[in-house]
Amino acid sequence: MGVKIVETALRDGHQSLFATRMTTDEALLAIDELDKAGYYALEVWGGATFDTCMRFLNEDPWERLRKIRAKVKNTKLQMLFRGQNILGYRHYSDDVVDKFVQKSLENGIDIIRVFDALNDIRNLKCAVDATKKYGGHCQIALSYTTSPVHTVDYYVELAKKIETMGADSLCIKDMAGVMLPQDAFELVTRLKQNTKLPIDLHSHCTGGMMDMTYLKAIEAGVDIIDCAISPLSGGTSQPATEAFQYVLAGTIHDPQLNLEMLDKAAVKLGTVRDKYLANGLLNPKAMSPDPRVLKFQLPGGMLSNLMSQLKDQGAMNRYEEVLREVPKVRKDMGYPPLVTPLSQMVGTQAVMNVMTGERYKLVPNEIKEYLHGLYGQSPAPVDEVIRKKIIGDDLVITHRPADDLAPEFEGLKAKYKDLARSDEDVLSLALFEAVALKYLTNKYHPAPAVETVEFNVLIGGK
Repeated sequence: MGVKIVETALRDGHQSLFATRMTTDEALLAIDELDKAGYYALEVWGGATFDTCMRFLNEDPWERLRKIRAKVKNTKLQMLFRGQNILGYRHYSDDVVDKFVQKSLENGIDIIRVFDALNDIRNLKCAVDATKKYGGHCQIALSYTTSPVHTVDYYVELAKKIETMGADSLCIKDMAGVMLPQDAFELVTRLKQNTKLPIDLHSHCTGGMMDMTYLKAIEAGVDIIDCAISPLSGGTSQPATEAFQYVLAGTIHDPQLNLEMLDKAAVKLGTVRDKYLANGLLNPKAMSPDPRVLKFQLPGGMLSNLMSQLKDQGAMNRYEEVLREVPKVRKDMGYPPLVTPLSQMVGTQAVMNVMTGERYKLVPNEIKEYLHGLYGQSPAPVDEVIRKKIIGDDLVITHRPADDLAPEFEGLKAKYKDLARSDEDVLSLALFEAVALKYLTNKYHPAPAVETVEFNVLIGGK
């Protein structure tokens, strides 16, 4: 059996390259060809797609999923799910997590990849249990990073715990693209020796060496690799799908994808890439390798958002300073893996530290919540001097953060009974209340079009 491939172009590919702005129509452009190509799965939902659909594209994310599911007959659909954070940036109550998993599977998802930014498995339990309860394939991801505490032994012990939780497969989620080839070989080898779970490797080409890393992982026995069709591959995205089909063809690892279908899909999705290059949302910098990612560890999606933030503030000249500040903030915070939402939090704090000229003069509320323990257990101890500067002698919790959250779903359903027309609408409101309120109001109660009448007025004439 050859290595299996998950196609990421319709989720992580555009999230990493142009801030998740691909529309549903663009996602459907090559869906028939992608469905016939022979992939293990298409990653089409989750991550930042949900928020972006409503916030920037005036689209319903649930409708996107249903439209894709209606077209895809041969291939499993996969999503990225942030554990207790679901697709948002805070922890949600267990009833909301359970309902979101149920509705994701009902609307067409087959595989839910669930992860926690801190690898705190207490934050995965509810999502994992719900995925199993409603009949989905639960893939649990290790958020991969490098630091004094993130050793191979650390990940092997984490994988053992994940297997006992009931995972169907295991993902090594290298969101910043920092895994070196030999490290991949060692980690996959050790994981294969210590767990029976199929192993999927997910990474990014940001550092320029990921094709080599994937090959070493394949040598070590990795079962699945995440790739992106060529127009949406490379740079801050994943390695190119077609390249791996060519490289592995005729070997015991042959993915046996249909190159004719891949070529047709690439032509169609090439027009999408060209559009975002032309309108500036795809910054050419995001397509070039930057090996310094090994030092800064910012994932691709965060790099593109960081460029966008600094560009909006007219401060692109401070980009290098911000990149140098990121590892310092990360160390202060106890070496969290830089994945959503921690990547945004650490990145934003680095921007504030540089722009104000004084470290931790301004601190986002999310960083304060993190220091109170509301995101879970940090991998290494937080710098207590920094913690005290920001939150003083406040109480820091050590239990599972969601244990403090009262049920939310029914209250929101009652609150928006005159607006929400489905449980899916209520879930949209649960995750992004202000954004969903605006979107759903416009969807169901659009403002009447203002009629304009042209006429000429003659002033001072006879």
